[in-house]
Amino acid sequence: MLKSKTFLKKTRAGGVMKIVREHYLRDDIGCGAPGCSACGGAHEGPVLEPQPQDPASTLCPSPHYLLPDTNVLLHQIVSAWRPGTWACVASSLRPPGSLETYVEQEQGENANDRNDRAIRVAAKWYNEHLKKLSAENQPQVIFITNDRKNKEKAVEEGIPAFTCEEYIKSLTANPELIDRLACLSEEGNEIESGKIIFSEHLPLSKLQQGIKSGIYLQGTFRASRENYLEATVWIHGDTEENKEIILQGLKHLNRAIHEDIVAVELFPKSQWVAPSSVVLHDEGQNEDDMEKEEEKERMLKTTVNEKMLKPTGRVVGIIKRNWRPYCGMLSKSGIKESRRHLFTPADRRIPRIRIETRQASTLEGRRIIVAIDGWPRNSRYPNGHFVKNLGDVGEKETETEVLLLEHDVPHQPFSQAVLSFLPKMPWSITEKDMKHRVDLRHLCVCSVDPPGCTDIDDALHCRELENGNLEVGVHIADVSHFIRPGNALDQESARRGTTVYLCEKRIDMVPELLSSNLCSLRCDVDRLAFSCIWEMNHNAEILRTKFTKSVINSKASLTYAEAQMRIDSATMNDDITTSLRGLNKLAKILKRRRIENGALTLSSPEVRFHMDSETHDPIDLQTKELRETNSMVEEFMLLANISVAKKIHEEFSEHALLRKHPAPPPSNYEILVKAAKSKNLEINTDTAKSLADSLDRAESPVFPYLNTLLRILATRCMMQAVYFCSGMDNDFHHYGLASPIYTHFTSPIRRYADIIVHRLLAVAIGADCTYPELTDKHKLADICKNLNYRHKMAQYAQRASVAFHTQLFFKSKGIVSEEAYILFVRKNAIVVLIPKYGLEGTVFFEEKDKPKPRLIYDDEIPSLKIEDTVFHVFDKVKVKIMLDSSNLQHQKIRMALVEPQIPGISVPMDISNMDSEPGKKKRKLEK
Repeated sequence: MLKSKTFLKKTRAGGVMKIVREHYLRDDIGCGAPGCSACGGAHEGPVLEPQPQDPASTLCPSPHYLLPDTNVLLHQIVSAWRPGTWACVASSLRPPGSLETYVEQEQGENANDRNDRAIRVAAKWYNEHLKKLSAENQPQVIFITNDRKNKEKAVEEGIPAFTCEEYIKSLTANPELIDRLACLSEEGNEIESGKIIFSEHLPLSKLQQGIKSGIYLQGTFRASRENYLEATVWIHGDTEENKEIILQGLKHLNRAIHEDIVAVELFPKSQWVAPSSVVLHDEGQNEDDMEKEEEKERMLKTTVNEKMLKPTGRVVGIIKRNWRPYCGMLSKSGIKESRRHLFTPADRRIPRIRIETRQASTLEGRRIIVAIDGWPRNSRYPNGHFVKNLGDVGEKETETEVLLLEHDVPHQPFSQAVLSFLPKMPWSITEKDMKHRVDLRHLCVCSVDPPGCTDIDDALHCRELENGNLEVGVHIADVSHFIRPGNALDQESARRGTTVYLCEKRIDMVPELLSSNLCSLRCDVDRLAFSCIWEMNHNAEILRTKFTKSVINSKASLTYAEAQMRIDSATMNDDITTSLRGLNKLAKILKRRRIENGALTLSSPEVRFHMDSETHDPIDLQTKELRETNSMVEEFMLLANISVAKKIHEEFSEHALLRKHPAPPPSNYEILVKAAKSKNLEINTDTAKSLADSLDRAESPVFPYLNTLLRILATRCMMQAVYFCSGMDNDFHHYGLASPIYTHFTSPIRRYADIIVHRLLAVAIGADCTYPELTDKHKLADICKNLNYRHKMAQYAQRASVAFHTQLFFKSKGIVSEEAYILFVRKNAIVVLIPKYGLEGTVFFEEKDKPKPRLIYDDEIPSLKIEDTVFHVFDKVKVKIMLDSSNLQHQKIRMALVEPQIPGISVPMDISNMDSEPGKKKRKLEK
């Protein structure tokens, strides 16, 4: 049946346009109830349960279905969101356009009232319709709404209706569900007799007007990990002026939460402040006790150089909330029988959350998930509700789940829809697969990877040609052959963006059948590859470049150590070893040439854990050893990436997916320049080449580790490398590699960016066909945005995994004393690096409930004088390392000064009780 509605609309030009809207109403949509003869047994979409289970409701004792209104569904589902939740809800909905339940908007009726009436009509229709079932199979339909008027009208119309809270409280068999009820409104659940703390948020219409007129600025709110009374707002738009605005004090933060999109009012310059160097963590004050907060806020305001003042402002409204479910722990109330408790998130950037629960005793000492419902003006903390119990604090499985959730790493098992696009086993290369492909199985190809690697992306070969030149090949797993554009497997790989490597676990971007089998370039099996082959002379100068899809058969899967042993052996001269020696010789030339061109050789200590084979606990912690073979593989991967970047940009100037590394602003280098100056060394940061040359010259015969420390510090000055679409940017330069163009081609098993690059290259050489999204620069830009986010989150998750396993290592090892070097000096602390473990930590000199030492901080040198001892960057010290378990929520590695000896500050060598001292809570591990 067709229904149409006609109305007139005035155009911008002053004309009148006739608009006709048509509704196609269907009479063939089944009710979803099994065995319903009135619907003919045919049902489109999901089918209802044959007999709904009796939920033991005191309000509805007989079996029934629930029909929630839109607001209940959105508010309750979204507040407890987890991956897949919305898809599950959407899949259970009936197809739209049913003739029996269609409702037209009446004259004078607004859209909300029409929608409410439509849901009531559906509920009434269902109750009448289900009466046609046999007497023993007649369930009721219960309407759930939190709208008082809507409920009253439903009851008047004979529809059983209850609020969400009424219904949940009636479920006597599941009293714990009450804890999961979302609060009804942002301003709801206000504290009894609580005085107003925060100013009112302006309505969205006023915010938009203010932003348009320039009165307010829009940006992303970023809370500080180190100081809960300070945040920054990163302003959106192209303007360089006032790009970042500082907010200080609770009232100026005004209930914004990390990653919210906010509107800020910029203060006049007379009210600007400098970023605080004070470390402040929220210790859970009384909600009404704001005097302590004001006292702490006064600590932020110190006399500073005018040059250090930054644009400052306050939050006037929220444009978009970016809340998510938060992992953390319950801080049980000290009041007996209290149902109101504070939840402390694992992420220090998130404020504590006030929840009501009857399960406090059960949840204490466990990791839980909580969702925020709102933040009233008279509440020190936001309101929320309990969502899920994850497990005991400190357990490896629980803590791994927490770090994956907190860093938004998709880690659910691959769905059947995704797995359905995998090749059927047993798999073999067919004649069709060989089309547009070269057979290179005769070549002496081998792979070189870390020990235990099963997702082998790349393999290499080198051989001498008849003309005396060398042929060098980089062969990359042809993942794009198995993952075709647009299917469920492709969509899931794009969503995940990258494989995440934790200390004991790998979260694959693609299913294991591909990552560890069909795409992995294991030895002695035929594998599909995408090859980049160069003809070079013996001076590593490229004479010709060829790209081709191929079939290879790797002759050896080696570790870096095994490959190095072959190269160094005086007795081994087989084809594999000869190939490796040729590759290593060329790699040294390529590396020297890169460095001469200004590429940076930086340093970042990486650690490797040795695990107990039975308990899987770390029993040793060492910095990773790098060999020549590490550099050999890296050089050819870099060369392949650069060669492919040039090719895809030549073919797709507007649609190439590239990777750039922006040059850091001069201010980033201040700490490096000052640190070098304190050791009478000069660092020139005008260009990447001058920086590289300065670092090469910065040697000290009496302090050989100094150069490594300088390179570690230089790494901290760098910007983040990012993916981008060539048609959306003009700056392609990769600062760290000193390359005018770069991309990622060599790791398609673990990076989705490489799959896109493979598709572009395949089209460029005529080995595959294109598709619309591949040449849509806006779609590519969106892909790049997700990839950059996923890559950043993966890095954070990996660091968190290292931090957790480091805690496990020192928990079993106990207190140890090691040599360390100072990386940074702060107003009340020094940040040190322990080379033996590649471990970084902070030694604090001010502790709660202890006399404060005399501290003099000099930002220019930089230095910190404690009593009569002066600490400079790169000074050698000795520290104690121990696990501080005094705060279960934030267990951390704690460090204390042993040498030099400072009375009242340094600790003796034979400490045995430092784990339990209560005044140590502010020591922290900084990674």
